[in-house]
Amino acid sequence: MRRYGLYDTTRGLTTVAAVGTAGVLLWAATLVGQHSDGRFWAEMAIVAGAGLVVAISQVVGGWTKGLRVRISLGTLALAFLPALIVVGWILMASQPTHGWYQGTFETWSRHAGLLGLVHDLALWHGVLAFGFGLVLGMSFDTVPAPAPAPMATPAPVAGSQDAEEPVTAERREIDTVPGRPHEVTVGPHRD
Repeated sequence: MRRYGLYDTTRGLTTVAAVGTAGVLLWAATLVGQHSDGRFWAEMAIVAGAGLVVAISQVVGGWTKGLRVRISLGTLALAFLPALIVVGWILMASQPTHGWYQGTFETWSRHAGLLGLVHDLALWHGVLAFGFGLVLGMSFDTVPAPAPAPMATPAPVAGSQDAEEPVTAERREIDTVPGRPHEVTVGPHRD
């Protein structure tokens, strides 16, 4: 069985740090409140940031394995964009003080027969914002870094002596027996 030791420890520490950071962000969001549209959107952004922190912690674990970070276009198109539309729609329709285009989104929801569903899901707007941050973070991925290209050695040109020079120089340094050019003396030289 393969052991992952340091990787598991690093991933565990990264996850607990992210969960702690997300907890602090959620606590900070409660301090902002929802008394106005600006505060509502600030609170939702902080909650979405908490979800993003949790998802990014898993990407950071990939860096410890020598991987590089990339944006997964498939996840971005098939998961993030629909989440952006649905969560954005619900949050726009459930703003506390008839803010930015709230009436428009409520009217569209009523005409589509979705107003009851939108209001039911709006009760969980913090969860929706947190999930939105998670999906955004899951759009990032780690992949193996490309291997460096091997260094190409130039091929010797026909008739060129450059490729033979090191070998020729080594042959000159070898002590050969006089009269016998291919015989090498090993040990003390005998005459």
